[in-house]
Amino acid sequence: MTKPKVLVSDKLSPTAVQIFRDRGIDVDFEPDLGKDKDKLAEVIGQYDGLAIRSATKVTESILRHAGKLRVVGRAGIGTDNVDKDAASKKGVIVMNTPFGNMITTAEHAIAMMFAVARQIPEASASTHAGKWEKSKFMGVELTSKTLGVIGAGNIGGIVCDRARGLKMKVVAYDPFLSEDKAQKMGVEKVELDELLARADFITLHVPLTDTTRNILSAENLAKTRKGVRIINCARGGLVDEEALAEMLKSGHVAGAAFDVFSKEPATENPLFGLPNVVCTPHLGAATTEAQENVALQVAEQMSDYLLTGAVSNALNMPSVTAEEAKVMGPWVKLAGHLGAFIGQMTDEPIKAINILYDGTVAQMNLDALNCAVVAGIMKKANPDVNMVSAPVVAKERGIKISTTNQDKSGAFDGYIKVTVVTEKRERSIAGTVFSDGKPRFIQIKGINIDAEIGAHMLYTTNADVPGIIGTLGQTMGENGVNIANFTLGRSDKGGEAIALLYVDAEVPAPVREKLASTGMFRQIKPLEFDVD
Repeated sequence: MTKPKVLVSDKLSPTAVQIFRDRGIDVDFEPDLGKDKDKLAEVIGQYDGLAIRSATKVTESILRHAGKLRVVGRAGIGTDNVDKDAASKKGVIVMNTPFGNMITTAEHAIAMMFAVARQIPEASASTHAGKWEKSKFMGVELTSKTLGVIGAGNIGGIVCDRARGLKMKVVAYDPFLSEDKAQKMGVEKVELDELLARADFITLHVPLTDTTRNILSAENLAKTRKGVRIINCARGGLVDEEALAEMLKSGHVAGAAFDVFSKEPATENPLFGLPNVVCTPHLGAATTEAQENVALQVAEQMSDYLLTGAVSNALNMPSVTAEEAKVMGPWVKLAGHLGAFIGQMTDEPIKAINILYDGTVAQMNLDALNCAVVAGIMKKANPDVNMVSAPVVAKERGIKISTTNQDKSGAFDGYIKVTVVTEKRERSIAGTVFSDGKPRFIQIKGINIDAEIGAHMLYTTNADVPGIIGTLGQTMGENGVNIANFTLGRSDKGGEAIALLYVDAEVPAPVREKLASTGMFRQIKPLEFDVD
């Protein structure tokens, strides 16, 4: 049997390179090759695996030359330098190492909090300049102060733990944090407005999504208590930097410490040059230990896949065998769509996810299908989550996942039903795969439907009264929104009714506002699905 061959085209540690060799894989270590796209394209056809950091750009053009390539392993979290769509079409797995730099990033946030509390960078610069401005740099203690943590996942959870060790009071805002998990962490779970009003320090640990973008907007910054200090070591774009600069100048915000910025590399920024603002050039993961950890992890993951077929932390492939993939592919897509529907519909913390498999699908690889459901649900809060990491994230959030499988019980040969339990309600949706291989939604909130799934959809609820179809159709038509498919359902005559529209493009907010102004709809929700 021919040995797999791996190219390491970026600077990986010698220990990581040795892991490949020890596992019986041929490896070429060319740490500067990734910077030369022409040379990379020339040689990539020789390799089964490509191990990279951020310098190598795995483009569609590179992949066209990669006739043997089976896996790309990124030592780190971000995979913006990999064309994942092109890789998927090529049949190339893209792996990352999402957990290798958690401690390092959390420690950097704590260090930045100390730095801004005691004005350490300014005091150091002053002393280096031969001044002795002892009275100028009056700081504050962290002990007994209230730390507001926005995002209590992997990194945020470590920050909470370290802050408690510093005898700080910790309050956390995280829609996916359950009360039980918060109690185990020793933190108080609060809504965002309460966190803003109470916190002496605020630190952010959430991904950048449509929901979290500018989560500290001018409006929200105005809700903070006077003298607050703000730390961002998560993602640029979470804070309105212009508004924060104005509040720093006014004295409402006493200080800020930023490792990430809305535009990077950040050669200029509204925060630069302001007193008591500590800035670092995206150093969250920049420690020897973190860089070593992610390098070792990617070498182990790639070796496992190339030698045994085991898949870990893959961003573009279900964790199923080659034999299962052909049959399960449409069901994996359906499972993800069911999860995505509920994830987009649910804003409150999730306590449990219950998944029912009926008929033929109950005999498939339920672990992989569970992962697809959970990943679909979690993607709203964390776009980087994948089928492997999703169950880990759910477990850390205290979410209980249960599975039931049963023999065929209805009109369909097989179907999947997903129910999410929160402190306020239960929400459910069911779907099946038709003989054409296309997933369908067949039930929402116990109401039977038959809905084709599209990239852009609009979901509405209303009382079962005349005029709903006409209002939806007329409003969409008058505003240039084309309806590809229109599905209706109701609980009973005169009871609750739902509509699910598959449209060619996202329904603009002004159009949704026009629908809301009619007073006919209880709920109007745009939905997005990855149908490629």
